[in-house]
Amino acid sequence: MEHLVAAIKQKKILLFVGAGVSMNLGLLSWKGLINKMAEDLGFEHESFASFGDYLALAEYYKIKKGSLGSVRSWMDRTWHSDKVDIGASDVHRLIVDIDFPIIYTTNYDRWLENAFDHWQHPYVKVTNVSDLVKIREDATQIVKFHGDFEDDRSLVLDESSYFERLESPLDIKLRSDVLARSVLFIGYSLSDISLRYLFYKLDKLWKRYGNETVRPRSYIFVSKPNPVQEAVLDQWGISMISSDKTDPKAALVEFLEGLKSKATEARADTASLRVV
Repeated sequence: MEHLVAAIKQKKILLFVGAGVSMNLGLLSWKGLINKMAEDLGFEHESFASFGDYLALAEYYKIKKGSLGSVRSWMDRTWHSDKVDIGASDVHRLIVDIDFPIIYTTNYDRWLENAFDHWQHPYVKVTNVSDLVKIREDATQIVKFHGDFEDDRSLVLDESSYFERLESPLDIKLRSDVLARSVLFIGYSLSDISLRYLFYKLDKLWKRYGNETVRPRSYIFVSKPNPVQEAVLDQWGISMISSDKTDPKAALVEFLEGLKSKATEARADTASLRVV
């Protein structure tokens, strides 16, 4: 935890936000999206879900429907309901307050951006290569790693678009960003094989060319312990932080509150030393 706080204080940290953060707002999970596809195609929910992972199912949907347009529009409408009050989300408030310099997210929705707007914190949204020139030091980068509803071409929803993203400018940017920074994953299971492979390769690079004593440590917060994943990720330089709370949302809020408190104290100590 001490190294994580130090990385935040020094702004050598990258936050990676997964679907679990949006689900805290009441948004549907991937299961809900798959059920919608099943209904549109005339399948029973469980039967359709058994035919493959969500990328393959979305690919099949696109083949049968000719495009993902209808399900994309449904997602946009469903996930941006007027019933969501971003000002009441402690998780989003804390993400803004901690002041991460770079945030990557696999979420398509706009709630991260809405949170930064609500709490009046400057940010630059990065969805494609042309957005890279907009990056500036005084604004948080919000990198929409799987695309954004405002740019349909950027959406990574089916298997084909996932494969295309693997060598995209944003993929190259991620490799560069994580090389000398710590990463904190929240609301994310790290099941994406491309990200696991990235950290595997980084581990090999540090062992071959770098000084491992200065290697940035990365972290993943999970609501309950997982000894298998903890051991696998640890060998690649990723520490697992878990909670004893039964409610995942409460666990994440408690963790971020503690992180904010420690980071604020560290920054205050640094500021007082400068004054002296």
